[in-house]
Amino acid sequence: MHKVIVTGGAGFIGANFIHSLLSDPAFAGEILNLDALTYAGNLESLAQIDNKYGGSRYFFEHADICDPQKVNSIFRDFQPDTVVNFAAESHVDRSIDGPLQFVQTNVMGTATLLASALDHYKQLSEPEQQNFRFHHVSTDEVYGSLGETGMFTEETPYDPSSPYSASKAGSDHLVRAWQRTFGLPVTISNCSNNYGAFQFPEKLIPLMILNCLAHKALPVYGKGLNVRDWLYVTDHCEAISLIIREGKPGQTYNIGGHNEMKNIEIVHTICEILDEMEPSTTLGSYKELITFVTDRPGHDLRYAIDASKIERELGWKPRETFASGIRKTIMWYLQNRQWWKNIQDQSYQQERLGIIR
Repeated sequence: MHKVIVTGGAGFIGANFIHSLLSDPAFAGEILNLDALTYAGNLESLAQIDNKYGGSRYFFEHADICDPQKVNSIFRDFQPDTVVNFAAESHVDRSIDGPLQFVQTNVMGTATLLASALDHYKQLSEPEQQNFRFHHVSTDEVYGSLGETGMFTEETPYDPSSPYSASKAGSDHLVRAWQRTFGLPVTISNCSNNYGAFQFPEKLIPLMILNCLAHKALPVYGKGLNVRDWLYVTDHCEAISLIIREGKPGQTYNIGGHNEMKNIEIVHTICEILDEMEPSTTLGSYKELITFVTDRPGHDLRYAIDASKIERELGWKPRETFASGIRKTIMWYLQNRQWWKNIQDQSYQQERLGIIR
């Protein structure tokens, strides 16, 4: 990787990937961050990067992956050897409120990006083509819902439940089609639930942290028994870099954290750590704020990733346990209050979304 286009680089995982790549001694190249700056895009997440590398190794383009003319010009001017596609609408609840935007960005946007990447790829010399990679970042939600046993493998049939997961499944199929039909060298990763720094507070973990600090209700869907596998975002970013460098074109790799937990267990853990780190002056425990609410429509029961392929073929394993990662995450939100207070001031006050009336 010498010249890398990162789409959606102002979002949660994309911003962490840029931080991770520029802190890697093995990477000496340049990054162009292409982001439409929708509600979850936040350039404050990259302020340190811009101050240190802006104009030399880090560049930003305010653009939408659905705009073919703009995307084509970025490829033509920057001449990338690597594309990492994080750009996506990603919140299930928002996909219930506005599904067509998810189809537009996740399906049509990916197709537009693939078309530009292929045009660029065709103009490269043969040695340059050998080094080119298009990596597409996807989710375990494309596989649907598991029962109490079993795990998702790379061969699990797709069975998406929400407009979000269906749109991501569609984008995955398009990426594979561009490889099989046109020969574009692609890789795909399907990850479990990410958590860590810079995550927009609509997602479970930052939502619970911020609601605790504000002494607001902690809404838990149903009885809180839905199970997710949790992956610390820095581990995810390191896995992506490894796939790009050493993965085989045309292959899919599942990335999981080996941390299956019920949602209610996550909420209890957050409350217990905050009771220790920043105890309430009015509550005996933040657990008193837990409120069970009507379940999300089409809420998948359980996700669990079998990440044995990436461990076996590429030697990757997560560094963080959930116990270590969640403490780092909570500490980050405590130490970076202005980052999330700015979000609250501008666009989001932790209201519930995705309610079918």
